[in-house]
Amino acid sequence: MNSSKHTELANHAWSVADLLRGDYKQSDYGKVILPFTVLRRLECVLEPTREKVADIAEQYKDSDIDPDRFLRRASGHSFYNRSSLTLKKIAADPQNAAKNLAVYVGAFSDNARGVLDRFEFAQQIKRLDSAGLLYQVIGKFTDLDLRPEIVPNHNMGYIFEELIRRFAEQSNETAGEHFTPREVIQLMVRLLVAPDGDALQLPGAVRTVLDPACGTGGMLSAMDDLITELNPDATVEVYGQELNPESWAICRSDLMIKGQNPENIAFGNSFSDDGHARKTFDYMLANPPFGVEWKKVKDEVEAEHKQLGDAGRFGAGLPRINDGSLLFLQHMISKMKPVDVDGGGGSRLAIVFNGSPLFTGAAGSGESEIRRWILENDWLEGIVALPDQLFYNTGISTYFWILTNRKSSDHKGKVVLLDARDQWQKMRKSLGDKRKELGKDHIATVVKLYGEALAVAGDAEHPLHGKVKVSWNEDFGYQRITVERPLKLRFEITEETLAALEASKVIQKLPQAPLLAEAFKSLMGAKWGTKQEAWLALKDAVVQAGGTWPTGAPFNKALREVVGVRDPEGEVQLVKGEPEPDTELRDYENVPLGEDVEEYLAREVHPHVPDAWIDHLKTKIGYEIPFTRHFYVYEPPRPLAEIDAELKALEAEIQGLLGEVTE
Repeated sequence: MNSSKHTELANHAWSVADLLRGDYKQSDYGKVILPFTVLRRLECVLEPTREKVADIAEQYKDSDIDPDRFLRRASGHSFYNRSSLTLKKIAADPQNAAKNLAVYVGAFSDNARGVLDRFEFAQQIKRLDSAGLLYQVIGKFTDLDLRPEIVPNHNMGYIFEELIRRFAEQSNETAGEHFTPREVIQLMVRLLVAPDGDALQLPGAVRTVLDPACGTGGMLSAMDDLITELNPDATVEVYGQELNPESWAICRSDLMIKGQNPENIAFGNSFSDDGHARKTFDYMLANPPFGVEWKKVKDEVEAEHKQLGDAGRFGAGLPRINDGSLLFLQHMISKMKPVDVDGGGGSRLAIVFNGSPLFTGAAGSGESEIRRWILENDWLEGIVALPDQLFYNTGISTYFWILTNRKSSDHKGKVVLLDARDQWQKMRKSLGDKRKELGKDHIATVVKLYGEALAVAGDAEHPLHGKVKVSWNEDFGYQRITVERPLKLRFEITEETLAALEASKVIQKLPQAPLLAEAFKSLMGAKWGTKQEAWLALKDAVVQAGGTWPTGAPFNKALREVVGVRDPEGEVQLVKGEPEPDTELRDYENVPLGEDVEEYLAREVHPHVPDAWIDHLKTKIGYEIPFTRHFYVYEPPRPLAEIDAELKALEAEIQGLLGEVTE
């Protein structure tokens, strides 16, 4: 089925909007169109066995035996409908449309009815009936041919995604929160599965797949399709979790139709209500929403972090509240299968991120600690930079992170960085922010290049050598050192000094504060090179004025703040015999992991400030992945003579144009 057919069928479903206009807000159109599309799809799938199921339901109507398994067997699916009604019959009886439709929906098996309940379908039936629109809407959908032989499951996914995109546009939501472009998914699943091609072709292969932010299930379907393409006899069990009720319902209905277990798709928030707790999976993949805050589940996530630590999912650290991307990654890592002593088992996972998780967060921050945890455990296999403008909801650059706990021996301790930002073709028609797409050739090129990354990186003659970098895990680590310089002061009495004296809360609390002010005025204009000289002079002035010199560390500190002035040539202030650091001159440096920080200080800092030192107690270890820096290519500026010649040519052209105007 070509894309024009998808659009034609989606247009047919969306044409119901013409009936809803006036009685429904535009933002509510999808609340009718999506569940009716699902209902029509379920009906079309069950049509060949409808009468057989209805007959068996009639046989067991008054029996104490639960006929569920007989009805499933008769329908040929994991769901069924016991009624002899159809949408066409219901539409033909407008007066009883609401009652009959409720009976029809109620006759579905529990799993199918649960899908429709997530759309709050009963409320929509009442609302449409009250507006006198119900039988007309039903009539529209009876003309929509969604039989599997006409619209295969894979193509049905495109129709649902197109409807969701339109719904999102009308309701001012983000379509990309619900699904990912199919060609992006194709690249993702191939990168994920490529190293396991041989193992997947073994007889009796069974693989489990998880998407903890599964949307309408596009990624799960793609993984299922790819694995069964490699091995038609393989068994693929897909699992997911989704927070959006409409997307959850569509994903669940899709799995029911394909014969997968719909109970594997959990509803709810993966962070606060893990629908697959204590389960592990062979493959995991996800495209979590970019830059979405996790404030709603803050209490649950922080409690798990503090109480369970490394025994929980979020022991490595917590990212800032406005971006939960790295929480999804930790959640997925917690579900990796352990590797056995023979090297078997283990998992592979892929996740779509924007650029933020690469470098956001300084050393010691939650983000840096998560990156450190991943790299020090040698789980990060590679990062692939994608073209911008690939997604429906954002034009920014995105990246695949690919992780595994069973790296091949030649990949151990290394990370592949692959720049695929130039692998794209322009779309004939933009969809939201999506103006570019990946062609089949682009996908094949990237998959091949990723598989040969180590060889390409080591071959300077390879035409794509500049697109691949291979780094050791430690290359992304650094030591965040604190460089201190001594506090140097001179001491003086000025108008500013007296004003500061009056503003000092510590000094003004003293009973002799007025006397101190008078005594200091007598020294107006005096300057001292050392603290000892200044204190002696000030003390003598206070005594001569008839007062007593206050004692105590708070007073001495406050007085130094009043009369001390920073001066590069001033006296170095000491604390317990050691130079006191000047907080205003404090600086920070990132030193590559493994490099001697004292050697770095002597080489990079001392030539400029020879009195600097490192406070080793403040040193922190950080990790960041400056992807674009690895692929930066210096382009020298154009020669001045060339620029000058161009400017003169432009001036001559302008003069010529002006001359034509004035003639």
